[in-house]
Amino acid sequence: MSFRVLLRGLILITTLAGVVILLKTTQLGSTLDKSWIDETVRGNGITGELIFLGVASVFTGLGLPRQVVSFLGGYAFGFIFGSVLAVSGTVIGCIGAFFYARLLGREFVATKFPNRVRRVDDFLHDNPFTMTLLIRMLPVGSNLAVNLVAGVSSVKPLPFFSGSALGYIPQTVVFALIGSGIAVEPELRISISVVLFIISSLLGIHLYRKHRHGKRFDDAIDRELGDLNGSPDQSNTSGA
Repeated sequence: MSFRVLLRGLILITTLAGVVILLKTTQLGSTLDKSWIDETVRGNGITGELIFLGVASVFTGLGLPRQVVSFLGGYAFGFIFGSVLAVSGTVIGCIGAFFYARLLGREFVATKFPNRVRRVDDFLHDNPFTMTLLIRMLPVGSNLAVNLVAGVSSVKPLPFFSGSALGYIPQTVVFALIGSGIAVEPELRISISVVLFIISSLLGIHLYRKHRHGKRFDDAIDRELGDLNGSPDQSNTSGA
């Protein structure tokens, strides 16, 4: 392993560890909440929209659940526009995390965990758009982990981003609808959201099982879906 590859890997590990410590030891992790939305975003026109988009991009890029962003987008801007901004912010965060991993960690991770990277490449290679779409529609898994793992793989950026954008829509719609129901028809909107979430989750699981053709993207996802047969993958002993 060359010094350049090792240095990139150390930078990747150090910065990720720093983000975790920062979120745990400061108030940064509680910035994006309802009171912040009321004070900074709602009623502030395009300025509020751009602030929300920027913060949503950064936080989802760092690992904040995209469902939280969708909920707050619906609360701040209503169901339709909130969904648009939430998807846009999440996609920007996805792009940032993807290229962060590709530029800093690709060679390092590929050298340390060649079997896992090979499995991800095999899963995404033939039809990256469709396979990414299947992953994004699942109700389980880590958005950040998928972004980072895809970044260190050989998947082409454009089909991964477009598959992600389309796959983000179902759950974004569900949680934006819940957020928009805080002030308007909460019982009805929450009820509809629950139904839509169940339908989209079952559809995502069904499509994933039907079209993955026996391939595995991640042991943790398959384990949560009850689809992991045999012993865990020995190429990844550190977890997802």
